[in-house]
Amino acid sequence: MPRHTSFEMGLPPFRGAVRVIILTNVAVYVVILLLMSFWQTAGDSVLQFGVLDPAYVRHGWLWQFVTYAFVYVDPLTFVFSLLGIYFLGWSIEERIGSLGFYGLYFGSIVLSGFAGFLLSISGRIAQGHAFGSGAAANAILMVFFLFNRGAPIMLFPIPIGIPVKWLVLFTAAIETAYLLLSRFALFYCVLLLGLGAGYVYFALFLTRGVSLGVSERYYGLRNSYYRWKRRRAARKFEVYMRGHNRTVNFDEHGNYIPPEDSDKQDGESKSDWVN
Repeated sequence: MPRHTSFEMGLPPFRGAVRVIILTNVAVYVVILLLMSFWQTAGDSVLQFGVLDPAYVRHGWLWQFVTYAFVYVDPLTFVFSLLGIYFLGWSIEERIGSLGFYGLYFGSIVLSGFAGFLLSISGRIAQGHAFGSGAAANAILMVFFLFNRGAPIMLFPIPIGIPVKWLVLFTAAIETAYLLLSRFALFYCVLLLGLGAGYVYFALFLTRGVSLGVSERYYGLRNSYYRWKRRRAARKFEVYMRGHNRTVNFDEHGNYIPPEDSDKQDGESKSDWVN
């Protein structure tokens, strides 16, 4: 998808990872509503089990770094979070694929939740609970902006295009205001951290230069490990053969040197035998 393209916010296609994520959120929320209406004890247990609560995380409830994104209390939070995922997620999924979109969604909620948990250790900020996929929606918004810097969005019924960057700044400003009014509650900390998580994911996995650099470093380390194993195996084999009164030679790379080549000096041609 080229940058600097105008986007009119009609109804995007409802398919792929976006569809699975939204339907899963809807199903979980319906269950929570039914439980809170007809079996409140079970509903309270589901909320306690699923929301991100630093006190429980410190006791080993690590699954909350994922489950909190599927737990909602306020209907407006539920609607706005899923609308953000629906209207912007399709274009990102078409660009990075379903697997990449799942990585963005779950990576952003885990990173945001973990960063919020670290802030809560201070005992002064990021207190309370976090829930909902607002952090993932913010991460999707940030990645959408980074893919389409300067592109205007036509938001119905506004007849003029709004640059994506202003939408990001407006979202950050509103959530910062709520963060201050709530005295740095964990819920709003995690929301704002979602924007940062989207930027981190984009920089690590969606920027070609950085991705190539990470890939090259990974394969370089892997090849160094295999070369080390080859040299180590060669030394073991030399020791084994000496124990059987036979001498074999390997070069510094772990390649076998035939007996007729062992007496040649550096720079002299060796046989074409390759190990």
